[in-house]
Amino acid sequence: MTMDYITLDALVVGSGAAGYNAVNRILRDGKKSVALLTEGVLCGTSRNTGSDKQTYYKLGLGGDSPDSVRRMAEDLFSYGAVDGDNALCEAALSARAFLHLCELGVPFPVNRYGEYVGYKTDHDPFARATSAGPLTSKFMTEALQNEADALGLTVYDGLYAVEILTNEDGVCGLLALEKKSGAFVLFRTPHVVLATGGPAGIYADSVYPQSQMGASSLALRAGASLQNMTEWQYGLASITPRWNVSGTYMQVLPRFVSVDESGCEHEFLTDFFSDPYEALSNVFLKGYQWPFDSKKVLDGSSVIDLLVYRECVLRHRRVYLDFTKNPFGMEKINFERLSSEAYTYLFRANACFGTPIERLRHMNQPAIELYRGKGVDIEKELLEIALCAQHNNGGVAVDLWWQSAVKGLFAVGECAGTHGVARPGGSALNAGQVGSIRAAQYISASERTPCSEENFESVAADALKSHNALRDAMLANGHNCVEKLDQFRRRMSDCAAAIRQPALMKEAIDAIDEALRDFPTTVGVRSEELLYRAYQLRDVLETQRATLYAMIDFAQATGKTRGSALYCDTGGDLRQGLEECFRFVSGDGIAEDRIQEVSCDGDTTHITWRPVRPLPDTDEVFETVWRQFRENGNTY
Repeated sequence: MTMDYITLDALVVGSGAAGYNAVNRILRDGKKSVALLTEGVLCGTSRNTGSDKQTYYKLGLGGDSPDSVRRMAEDLFSYGAVDGDNALCEAALSARAFLHLCELGVPFPVNRYGEYVGYKTDHDPFARATSAGPLTSKFMTEALQNEADALGLTVYDGLYAVEILTNEDGVCGLLALEKKSGAFVLFRTPHVVLATGGPAGIYADSVYPQSQMGASSLALRAGASLQNMTEWQYGLASITPRWNVSGTYMQVLPRFVSVDESGCEHEFLTDFFSDPYEALSNVFLKGYQWPFDSKKVLDGSSVIDLLVYRECVLRHRRVYLDFTKNPFGMEKINFERLSSEAYTYLFRANACFGTPIERLRHMNQPAIELYRGKGVDIEKELLEIALCAQHNNGGVAVDLWWQSAVKGLFAVGECAGTHGVARPGGSALNAGQVGSIRAAQYISASERTPCSEENFESVAADALKSHNALRDAMLANGHNCVEKLDQFRRRMSDCAAAIRQPALMKEAIDAIDEALRDFPTTVGVRSEELLYRAYQLRDVLETQRATLYAMIDFAQATGKTRGSALYCDTGGDLRQGLEECFRFVSGDGIAEDRIQEVSCDGDTTHITWRPVRPLPDTDEVFETVWRQFRENGNTY
């Protein structure tokens, strides 16, 4: 048969900040041919999301904090289930990655002396954090794209990656689907870099932009493992548009209202808090303790998240923030009755007056304009919220070069599982830049070349035969993939997000197994240009299955709760307190010296645990390192 395909030394999949940085580094080195593949250049989390003050976490570059590469690596490593070599790389290349972005024009603020003055973010013992505002990652992506355009990057836009092709030596190519036509496109390459973001599509309640789906099943199907898939970040966010309601959105003390099917409103925080000022103090804390934290549930601000979940999922009500009125029918708030932390902050901000929207207008007018620009006027309208998935700390298991167990397959950005139980806010942006540098360095120095045309065509022919048959079947089944997507996402958010119910998760796995088993005969689309939606459904199902197996195994192996989720039984009486309604056992520090990995062999899912890789000992003599560096051709 005659087969058309594109031959490259490397192919980067994904057009976010990590993907563009990877391809730019390979282009600048000039030793390898490389291109970028994306289902939409303007899609993805990096370009389309943000928060009140989107943070970039890096080595301290200002002030008198006694920071060092080793100290930052130790901090990253200390948050549990983190590999030491990845932590050291993220610390060591932090300044290089950050200053590159500054040189590209990302407007990170400096003082008059040129110091990048920082601030403390969550899980941050030093003031390492900085920000270019609520759209920091968007600015990064645009700057890196401009650099790519100047370097003459070839971009294959509108293509959905369907399968990573492998032979006995690892990666040999990639099969993609052209979204507009439904035609398949082949790439022959020994290196594939996945920069496809986290598995955003598996949840219904999500802060990820609609354009972000993820593609974690690509790595699973190719033979790679996923690690730490139990570890996520969840928090309160608006539904339409999808946006974190952190920072001043909480610190101005809005009203929390649930609405039942008949339209009756209820300020449900009083179901738990007998003192309204204790409730307001916890709402204030949600501003900068935004991520849900199992340690802050019954004695901290995360009880607010749990109460929102109870209203949405267990009581089947819709929950809103109301900025137009003070909570609990208060005409005026006695701010001095708040916690000292909340009162001091609001007093110093000269915000001890008025209604929530008046306080927000005074403290952060751009926060109001942000929603107005997205079609919601919070000066007049209620803002619907839920407890949403925001970031996956897990992902593809990678080594110190961000290469998976499959030779030639790399994962960078949120797609890579280099974070553990917790992480400093903003460290994901640093990890994406550092990981893409490491992958690019390895690929540029790699001796792997494209496999023979004969070998590739044999592998590609088998893949095309399988996918052509699947395509024909789906076109004959009627259109139902979007409905199925909504159904499985809803189930995942209800039973396996911040609140995890093992019995219901097992039922979800059974339903997913049945759906995947019957996929060719039951899933359909109405036309070729919608075929990619069916492949998105398959990716969601396979990633959900791996994630659910990981969560159930964790519950069985530890019997406890840790990090960003509660493993619990919600069979209690909803009229009782949360301790009776959500029964769980805290497991602070549990299994933090081990990493759980999940892999798939056909329909079989495997779970293994391994020790974390320790922090490397790098107390090396300069002359020795210099000699080795020269002998390796000024590379690593």
